[in-house]
Amino acid sequence: MIKDPHIASAFDRDLEAVQALIMRMGGLVEQALADAAQALDTQDDALAEQVRRGDAAIDALEESINAECARLIALRAPIATDLRTVLTVMKIAGSLERCGDYAKNLAKRTPVLTAMSPIPGASGSVRRMARQVSILLKDALDAFVTRDTGLAADVRLRDQEVDQMYNALFREFLTFMMEDPRNISACMHLHFIAKNIERVGDHATTIAEQVIYLTTGSMPEDMRPKAGLAGGED
Repeated sequence: MIKDPHIASAFDRDLEAVQALIMRMGGLVEQALADAAQALDTQDDALAEQVRRGDAAIDALEESINAECARLIALRAPIATDLRTVLTVMKIAGSLERCGDYAKNLAKRTPVLTAMSPIPGASGSVRRMARQVSILLKDALDAFVTRDTGLAADVRLRDQEVDQMYNALFREFLTFMMEDPRNISACMHLHFIAKNIERVGDHATTIAEQVIYLTTGSMPEDMRPKAGLAGGED
């Protein structure tokens, strides 16, 4: 069947518009994660509240993307690579929405931890881990836009670095809790935060795997490498 060039052109334009929404959503998530980590590090409750309020915009973008993808499928009836692209966009939007939720979870803990005795060096370590994950997420989205399977494969490998950072923080928090039981509550909150950041890394890897699927037509055959204590995504 020969595709009508006018229909094809309209589909391409629609797809570009949806991909622009994905990149906008990704930018909001990256900023939310950076702001949440900064709020924790600087004990900035106002910035944390800004992150919590900003999650609504991320959720709204996911809804817009899904609605536009549904319209594309109904109106253009895409097949093969075109259909894969639309489905990939929807899955990426879902991953980004979860990442936004994790950033909001970080922000929710900031006022609680501000009221507690600080754990030396912990907030700075969390912020460095968040920065590493943000780079991972940005690279995964760049791989999607450029259809760069090499960069996507690199993101999958680099997620191990995030896992190692999480494992090191977990052991550090355990040490603080064993040294002084008064640290337990703060360390439990910090562990929850570190785990949420590690989950963002998992979702960045999921996006990278979707890029590989979109480009090659199949998911990576090898198991996603995980380091030590870090578990799978949710």
